[in-house]
Amino acid sequence: MIEKKQNWIQTISVYRDIRMLRILLLGAISGFPWVLIASSLSLWLKEEGLSRSTIGWAGLIFGVYAFNYLWAPIIDRIHIPLLAKKIGHRRGWIVLMQTTILLCLTIWSLINPTLNFTLLISVGLIIAIASATQDITIDALRIEQIHENEGKTMAAGAAMAVVGWWTGYKLGGVISLLTAEYFDKIGIVDYWQATFLILGAVIILMNIGLMFVYEPVVTDREAKQKATDKIISEKLGSSSFLNNIAAFITGTIVGPIISFFKRNGIQIAVGILGFVFLFKIGEAFLGRMSIVFYKEIGFSKAQIGIYSKGFGWITTVVFTLIGGIMAMRAGTIKTIFYAGGLMALTNLLFAILAWTGKSELLFAIAVIADDITAAFATVAFVAFISLLVDRTYTATQYALLASIGTAGRTTLASSSGALVDWLNGDWGTFFILTTIMVIPSLICLWIIKNKIKIGV
Repeated sequence: MIEKKQNWIQTISVYRDIRMLRILLLGAISGFPWVLIASSLSLWLKEEGLSRSTIGWAGLIFGVYAFNYLWAPIIDRIHIPLLAKKIGHRRGWIVLMQTTILLCLTIWSLINPTLNFTLLISVGLIIAIASATQDITIDALRIEQIHENEGKTMAAGAAMAVVGWWTGYKLGGVISLLTAEYFDKIGIVDYWQATFLILGAVIILMNIGLMFVYEPVVTDREAKQKATDKIISEKLGSSSFLNNIAAFITGTIVGPIISFFKRNGIQIAVGILGFVFLFKIGEAFLGRMSIVFYKEIGFSKAQIGIYSKGFGWITTVVFTLIGGIMAMRAGTIKTIFYAGGLMALTNLLFAILAWTGKSELLFAIAVIADDITAAFATVAFVAFISLLVDRTYTATQYALLASIGTAGRTTLASSSGALVDWLNGDWGTFFILTTIMVIPSLICLWIIKNKIKIGV
């Protein structure tokens, strides 16, 4: 059946659905940990005197996000004792991971980063693992808020998830930077350690809000999983422990992968994976080193917090919602091309800032422009991979595609600090290279754009 195209008022009214608020909170819970292991950790290490290369390589802890699909089936099947019965399967996992992050922040608040660098990074790795794990169940819970036949609502939900993620990341960054600045000015020596305790309080508030997110009680997911396992086990032969293990692995991990390639064909599937992997590498290189660049060029923590986090959050929210509307009306693929081109051009603004020197006006323009293009790019990207998912394997395939996208942003971008050092601190050239990095992904998408089997 061909869906009748909505007018502008009808499209915008989708955002009034109460479920959008729930999805907004889920996105915020997902985005907040990135404040801890991205900007806060990077600036903490910078102010403790560690090198750019060390800060960049410390970002390797983000690599776990690239592999969370490996344990996604486990999150789908295993129920956390006590928590699952009290608050539900999905929320139980989220609360467990949030508690883990809270404990890690407590440890960070007690250590000296230069004397306990290995412990610091190990705790950061645990935060990353917990965050990557909760992302699996957050995405699943977000999808389960909306019925399968609500296509426009699902697209709006993708936009709200992005808004929520950036809300958690940006506002969390504001709290982090301004709190650290305040503690520093009043004479607290270990001001970052004290800041992490404040961030822990934010996590507690998020868990309280989570209790208002509806989780469906009745589901046939487990029955279907067991039915699939039984079919595979019968094909493998006599029932045994090893056969049951093989059936579990085949049905939950190999099955979704085979489905993806079968649905798209090998050539198109490879093109899709190439695009997904490459699309945000340039943005990640810039983002990983941006706060170090801001500090080196002479901006204070308060200025970084206001322009990069405060104003950035406002522009991100507004233009993510606009990006969602554009994706629903103009098409997801066309929106990706627009966003990719703008993302490349925006990186040039940072090169100009590097060449001209400290300018608060140019800094504000560059940061706000970057937030606008990042908002468009992210919502289009989330909508794109959501449309690619076979709903038979929604959680695992979404985790797989999201992980591949994260792999490009985390593993390769970890060399960003080393690249700046190799360029002898030539930030202008560095930002030019981040502009060029956008192009390969758009080439991949251009080659396959007319053959991709998606509805929007």
